[in-house]
Amino acid sequence: MAQVMLERVAPEGDSPANAGSGRAEKHANASEIARLAETFKVLASPTRLRLIEALSRGELCVCDLAEVAGVSQSAVSHHLASMRALRLVRYRRESRMAFYRLDDDHIDMLFRTGLDHVRE
Repeated sequence: MAQVMLERVAPEGDSPANAGSGRAEKHANASEIARLAETFKVLASPTRLRLIEALSRGELCVCDLAEVAGVSQSAVSHHLASMRALRLVRYRRESRMAFYRLDDDHIDMLFRTGLDHVRE
């Protein structure tokens, strides 16, 4: 099997080792690639993307997310369980209510970058 070497083109003034990030890039290992593929697979659902967009504005309960996504609370809970497993969202309990938010800023950045891409 032939090994393919990929070289990242550096913006003017950057060295190839530090192309765009200010640090040397490390190639992704097989486990990281598999987890990233699973993340994109979960994000391939329009309903889940609507949930991500809603949560990018702030914390919401399952009932509010169901209204935003236009699906049942049960369906939202199912989607959120998949998203929680991949650390896309996190939740906190307050009495019998669960409030969800994005796990970190990377999730919002991933959503916004994808949205910018399809809008161009």
